Amino acid sequence: MSNDKDLLEAGKKLLRTEAGELLKAADKIGDELVQAAKLIYSCKGRVVVAGLGKSGHIGRKISATLASLGTPSFFLHAAEAFHGDLGMLRREDVGILISNSGTTSEVVALLPHFQRLGAKLIAITGGADSPLAKHCDIVLNSHVEHEGDVLELAPMSSTTLQLAIGDALAVVVTILRGLKREDFAVFHPGGSLGRKLLTRVNDLMGTGEQLPVIKRGVLVKDALFAITSGNYGAACVVDDANKLLGIFTDGDLRRLIEKFGVNAFNIKIEDAMTKTPKTISPESLAAEAMRLMERNEISVLIAVNDENIPVGMIHLHEILKAGIA
Repeated sequence: MSNDKDLLEAGKKLLRTEAGELLKAADKIGDELVQAAKLIYSCKGRVVVAGLGKSGHIGRKISATLASLGTPSFFLHAAEAFHGDLGMLRREDVGILISNSGTTSEVVALLPHFQRLGAKLIAITGGADSPLAKHCDIVLNSHVEHEGDVLELAPMSSTTLQLAIGDALAVVVTILRGLKREDFAVFHPGGSLGRKLLTRVNDLMGTGEQLPVIKRGVLVKDALFAITSGNYGAACVVDDANKLLGIFTDGDLRRLIEKFGVNAFNIKIEDAMTKTPKTISPESLAAEAMRLMERNEISVLIAVNDENIPVGMIHLHEILKAGIA
């Protein structure tokens, strides 16, 4: 029986083998990747990804990745296809057929059904001279020299490469689409990812009566209610036109009392405030507000409009409570 050191080395060897096959594929792949991506980009129907066994599992992931990036796609099980699922195919579709050998009978048997409709086909296969490769419009070579399995039988490096080729396709299609983070958010509205990409400052900030505002000329003692009545521990200081002059926080108050004692309460607010407060647009992402707070080691931001008038205030706790981290 092997010892722990030998077992660890076996695992590391597999990782090195798979990494090596990926690097070789990166050097080997050519313009066919771009042509396949352009075919998918121009597709007026759906991208139908088909495979069987381990290649089928990879196909599901490739289809899911394409769909998550705005390309309508579904997975077609190569065996189930012949029991009614072929009815889902359309002339406008593009097929991605996956088979390591390129001879998997169920996958090869799909060829005439796509061709009968006139649908274009992309093959991801390690068999460059296989029936699958010969009858597809574009071939992405997933050939590997070593699977990495100690028996050299189980598909390991080959399925890793198939998946990586699918990801590479998705990346190029994404560039062709000019997809932005905001577009990506539309396809991921749920979960923490959706919240990060969709939640904006104006969704969480306090406004109206919740926004603590102090006019310049007010004494510190008269401003205490504003900074203690809300949940922010701070208040905006504005001029007669309601434009932002600064921020006065409970931290500013503590430092003022430490320095001047009870005389601190009779100081004008504009002499006690922080004159260069950090601000943010209400249209900014809440995740951006959180990064700004963390970078400046503060817990409150003032949201201002284009005229530098405060329209809201947001606290770090509100962002965290919304599940954005």
